[in-house]
Amino acid sequence: MIESRKWLRRYRRLLGRRPRTVLAIACFVVLAGCLYPDELRKENQVSGTEYLAVVQAAVDQYVEARSVLPIKNSEIDTPIYEKYVIDFKKLLDTPYLSLVPPNAFEKGGTSLYVLVDAETEPKVRLLDLVAAQRVNDVQNAVDRYRMSHAGELPARPEETGDDEWHFIDYKKIGMSDVQVRSVYSGQYLPLMLHESGRVVIQYGPDIARLIDRLGVEPERGKDLRAYLVENSSFVPVKSAPYEWVNGEPVIRSGPPW
Repeated sequence: MIESRKWLRRYRRLLGRRPRTVLAIACFVVLAGCLYPDELRKENQVSGTEYLAVVQAAVDQYVEARSVLPIKNSEIDTPIYEKYVIDFKKLLDTPYLSLVPPNAFEKGGTSLYVLVDAETEPKVRLLDLVAAQRVNDVQNAVDRYRMSHAGELPARPEETGDDEWHFIDYKKIGMSDVQVRSVYSGQYLPLMLHESGRVVIQYGPDIARLIDRLGVEPERGKDLRAYLVENSSFVPVKSAPYEWVNGEPVIRSGPPW
């Protein structure tokens, strides 16, 4: 329990507040043995998505055998895509997984393995901790500014078209302009500031490109972030819900979590 709490504290600092399984595991062991250290480290730097199938198979068997998810505890207000973090210790205590993927946070990597659709059909995805940390740095600066300025937001005066969302005035918080490299497109995305003080990544450009590529008409009322999750290996960390308005993705009104 003490070890688990230590890991959870470290994680919160970073984020800011079957038969075929045997074959998959065997392939994972071969990769780990034959490619390490050079090739495996190179893959770790790129994405490491090849390990998703291995972890997915292990999670499937764990849930089938125990009817519970192999996840860490989380706070009730944890954002949905950061909420269900896989607990590799639970999986390693079973025959379903023999090694933690080298790109995982627990092995010094830059990804957290998380579950989406956890209560219906759990699917394994990756959470980019590099992007999360960049946002966390800005969030900390915003929080310090608000504390020393009676709650005032460090917002630029330009209109965004939404009274709830603002551009960040980085000069006020003593930082250069920050953009985060997208795990979906490779493009750099800006950050937005909610009236509550919450900082998020603006995933609108990525969502628009994806919907255009898919050639679909977004479902009414659907959180458009789901399209990113359904069509990639990553979750949109530090994000707010989106909806389709007048032919484009718009951040949904309400708290950004």
